[in-house]
Amino acid sequence: MEEFLKNISLFKELNNEQLSEISKILKPINFKTGEIIIVEGEKGNTMYIFKKGKVQITHQLTLKVESQHLEEGEKSMAILDAEKISFFGEMSLVTGSPRSATIKALSECELYEISKKDFENLAEKRPDIGYKIMKEISITLSRRIETLNENILKLTTALSIALSKKKK
Repeated sequence: MEEFLKNISLFKELNNEQLSEISKILKPINFKTGEIIIVEGEKGNTMYIFKKGKVQITHQLTLKVESQHLEEGEKSMAILDAEKISFFGEMSLVTGSPRSATIKALSECELYEISKKDFENLAEKRPDIGYKIMKEISITLSRRIETLNENILKLTTALSIALSKKKK
């Protein structure tokens, strides 16, 4: 198990003894193709470590179709693959707030689940492990915010250009 965990970016700064402690709170869980792993809006209290598989992240959108008519829709935001992304759902480990997206298995998925409660207990007992993991989660979330900021800038620029052309 420690060999597998060494390759997970979240645990890259942990030594073998610390990895052994982490392995004690990992719960293996499998999902079949098409199964929902996380539902947007539900209270989150777990995160997942990818062992194998591919998932799709979607968000619910409300679109104004006609002057007063609103329609609900689902937008695919990303596809995560175990070969490229090693974990997801980490915001719930930090905040326990409602899930920000729905995640569905696109293939057979082998995951390890970490509950917020188990992680917090381990972090209290072993602050050295908790600090290193929270540091990696913070780095990951910061990178995602940077990417989102870049995307927002591109979208607002495109919208400004489109609106300025419409006025002419």
